[in-house]
Amino acid sequence: MKICFPTNSLQGLDSRVYGHFGSAPGFVLVDTDTMSVEEIANNDLHHAHGMCQPMKALGNRDVDAIVVGGIGMGALLKLKARGIQVFRGAEGTVSENMSYILDGKLPEFDENHTCGGHQGGCAH
Repeated sequence: MKICFPTNSLQGLDSRVYGHFGSAPGFVLVDTDTMSVEEIANNDLHHAHGMCQPMKALGNRDVDAIVVGGIGMGALLKLKARGIQVFRGAEGTVSENMSYILDGKLPEFDENHTCGGHQGGCAH
C-alpha cells in the first residue's frame, strides 16, 4: 500500500503531518510493502482557495491512501473519485501516523469533517 502524508517539511519518517492537504509544503510517500520513502514538493501549493488539484499536487503519483489533519471538500471528493482513501491523521510524525493507520486507529474522512476555509472554518 502506498500512503501519502502531507507534511510541513521533508524529513522522511520524522516529518510532521500537516493540518491541511492543499497548503502542505510537501508530501512524504511511504510504500508499506517495501517501507521505501519518497519526498516530493507540493506541485499545486499556490492554488486559489477551493481549487486544489490533488493529483497535480502529488506530481501524478499513484497512492492508495492519504493521512492528513484536514482537507477541503473539493480535494476529498476528487481523491475519493480516484479510489484513494483519506484518513484523519493525528498530530505527530509520519512514523507515528504509520503505526496508527496500520493498526486501524485512524478514522476515514467523510464530507461532514472537511475544512470549510482557513479562517476558522475547519473541523479539525
